[in-house]
Amino acid sequence: MQLLNYMHLYVEVARTKNFRKAADTLGMSSSTLSRNIAALEKEIGVRLLHRSTRRVELTEAGEAYFNRCQGIVEEANVAHEALRGEAAHPSGTLRISMPVDFAIDYLAPVLAEFAAAYPLIDFELDAGARRVDLLAEPFDLAIRMGPAPAAPSTLVARQIALLERHLYASPAYLDQAPPLFHPEDLAHHTLCVAGGIKQEGWALFNGADSTTVPVAARFSLNSMGLSRALAAQGAGIAILDSVIARDELASGQLRRVLPQWSLAPIPVHAITDTRLLSARTRLFVDFLKARLPGHDSVARR
Repeated sequence: MQLLNYMHLYVEVARTKNFRKAADTLGMSSSTLSRNIAALEKEIGVRLLHRSTRRVELTEAGEAYFNRCQGIVEEANVAHEALRGEAAHPSGTLRISMPVDFAIDYLAPVLAEFAAAYPLIDFELDAGARRVDLLAEPFDLAIRMGPAPAAPSTLVARQIALLERHLYASPAYLDQAPPLFHPEDLAHHTLCVAGGIKQEGWALFNGADSTTVPVAARFSLNSMGLSRALAAQGAGIAILDSVIARDELASGQLRRVLPQWSLAPIPVHAITDTRLLSARTRLFVDFLKARLPGHDSVARR
């Protein structure tokens, strides 16, 4: 980057053959410009200019260097202007991998709004449980629920949401199930666990109080939507976030149980293989942060 900056300065001096005029065009002092050109000559080990009090002349090497650099600087300026145009009017294809349940319940409305706001962007969406390889596959980003990739990692995680989680069951299940007054009573209930973990402990919080209860899941699955459907059908108690459970809760198919207790919220991350994002990718990530639940908490992180 420093060498390209030197080239840019040198091309202006070589074009005008006058340090003062070049400095005025570049918005810097003549002395600063002269020091930069001297640093360039020292860097490449060749004298490029003959200087006198009245004029500047190019050496033979300086003429050849000018002819080469002029095209390079022009190409760099064209590329820079193209990127500025992309930032102002983003276009191209945005390739995203995402969990299917999260895509349906959360991303679909946000995607529709984003697509309307940026009509020049197209989308290739991979919704499923498979974790794509961002280093080997042509995705711009992956949306993943849960902790960020553990260090050391070549991937970059940006938290975009924080989802509250509660316990839900159907009225039919609760009518025939054992009493449920405290998290410890979960040991006597049928549980639906999304995440594919057969045995795990659930940490629950009630204000400043917390407890961890060992649970055995009868239904272990990798779909929050399926966990919701099973709970609505009376199969057991499921951990769901409030948006995924809202329709069944409103219709009476599900009821929140142990309402004073909640599980730790689950973070959602946009994962990329680089910190240097295209304009369309950065716009989309910022769009998600502003519209997904918990964005106030995300902003404080």
